[in-house]
Amino acid sequence: MVKKFKNLGVVLLLLAGVNTLSYFLYARFDLTKEQRFTLSKKTTSILNKATKEIEITVFLNGDLPAAFKRLKNASQDLLADYKANSKVKLKIVFEDPLEGLNAAEQDTVMRHLYEAGIEATSLNVKTEKGLLQKTIFPMAMIQYDGRQIPVKLLQNQDAASGYEENINNSIQNLEYAFTSALKKVLSTENPRIGFTEANGELSDVFLQDAIKSLSESYEVGRVNLKMIDKKGLDRLKVLFIVKPQEAFTEAEKYKLNYFIMKGGRVVWSIDQVGADLDSLKGKGEQLAFNRKLNLDDQLFTYGVRINYDLLADANCAEIPVAMGSAQQIQLAPWVYYPLLLANPSSDLVKNIDVVRSEFASTVDTIALKGVQKKMILSSSAYNKVQQSPTLLSLAMVTQQPDPREYAGRPKAVAVLLEGVFPSLFLNRALPEGLSENFEVPGESKATRMVVIGDGDLFKNQVSAKDGSVFPLGFDRYTQRNFGNKALLLNLADYLSNDDNLIELRGKEIRIRLLDKEKLKAEKLAWQLVNVLLPLVLLISFAIFQHYYRKRKYTR
Repeated sequence: MVKKFKNLGVVLLLLAGVNTLSYFLYARFDLTKEQRFTLSKKTTSILNKATKEIEITVFLNGDLPAAFKRLKNASQDLLADYKANSKVKLKIVFEDPLEGLNAAEQDTVMRHLYEAGIEATSLNVKTEKGLLQKTIFPMAMIQYDGRQIPVKLLQNQDAASGYEENINNSIQNLEYAFTSALKKVLSTENPRIGFTEANGELSDVFLQDAIKSLSESYEVGRVNLKMIDKKGLDRLKVLFIVKPQEAFTEAEKYKLNYFIMKGGRVVWSIDQVGADLDSLKGKGEQLAFNRKLNLDDQLFTYGVRINYDLLADANCAEIPVAMGSAQQIQLAPWVYYPLLLANPSSDLVKNIDVVRSEFASTVDTIALKGVQKKMILSSSAYNKVQQSPTLLSLAMVTQQPDPREYAGRPKAVAVLLEGVFPSLFLNRALPEGLSENFEVPGESKATRMVVIGDGDLFKNQVSAKDGSVFPLGFDRYTQRNFGNKALLLNLADYLSNDDNLIELRGKEIRIRLLDKEKLKAEKLAWQLVNVLLPLVLLISFAIFQHYYRKRKYTR
């Protein structure tokens, strides 16, 4: 008896020792093939910068569809890793903001959440009884030291593949979404982003949602290249040039060149060909003409060219057109509004939905030493290119695209360039109109730029009735959400962020899903197996035990 107590005491001491040791020494082992439960070094580095308590509220709780339960569980697992690696207190809360509220209270809560950047998603969830409409908030809020920032957990909300596949893509994107937002909320200084306005670019009303969306994480404003000085350019991190319609002077190009040479990042969103749907609707025909923006030599120096052509694509958006003798308004495909496809091999645009464009042009790259180029947006394979100038007619909407004419390979519409760029003004005199010397070097610091052959990618639609602004990427005619806003936010994040967090989007997590059709066909059989097999095994074991004991004790 004493020996037994001694052994028990040794076991208890060993357990107590292991528990005490585990309190001071922390270790986790990730046995998954894709290292699903391992945080990147960049994430842990950003977590270590926190000096005060962090609170993360995830608005996914309650009765959720199965796919969203996976998103919630994946968020819980990831945030548990954040908590385990954080040196400060990290409070994690999961809640359903509409739980227990009546209709009027729900409307009030949804309005307040929307003002804070938390947007609801309405889903038609397929059940055995039919379609059930469900309002869900696939978002989170990070709060730190009096600052807060919303986090979008669900990607591609309008993708044709269905929300369940979108959930899988969103799970892969979770670490990037949380870490990127965490970096922004921990930072005391927000990078400055400018939208040029001196050359007939889009007005504030058409850039309202783009500026508003970026203002949540950056300092955003308009930049007049005719007026801005060297000090103003030095304070900028990213410059968006969106749909200019007037030629740039040499002095303005000199300032742009200086900005790039000092390491500034630029998004060129350019319409090389002038065409407008409103003019077509009024006249029925329009001559699409070449714009004279005086930027060709500058872009060519940096290793890229936006062609003077129009891309027609069978994979396109729809526009409202009056048809028939009664002139009824109907939606019809318009091949000059291509739906651009994201390059899945580029982390910059990985998993974003198709991007809606208007009268886009193709983009070519030129071999340039020290500059890496990568296509990020392209047409579908069913396209054709028309050289400008060309006559456009609204009657084209009634014509079915000829498969033989639209057979080809995808054409690049947006490219990313990274590296050291040569100066446009090397060994050239200072242009007229400049009052200060910018001291432009012969080549740039390592920097990045994005060149897009369309000026309308970041333009939000505006209601003709009351002038209200629709969200960027939302088409008021088809009621579809496209990936334009996701593209804008990714570009701003990548170009303004030297930590290169966009690499976190390259993390792939394989989701092993059940075959729904097979499951439906074999549902009864598997139910019988799950219900009857345990009973059969239990009864068999009982019979075996009975006869075994009978045989054993009757000897």
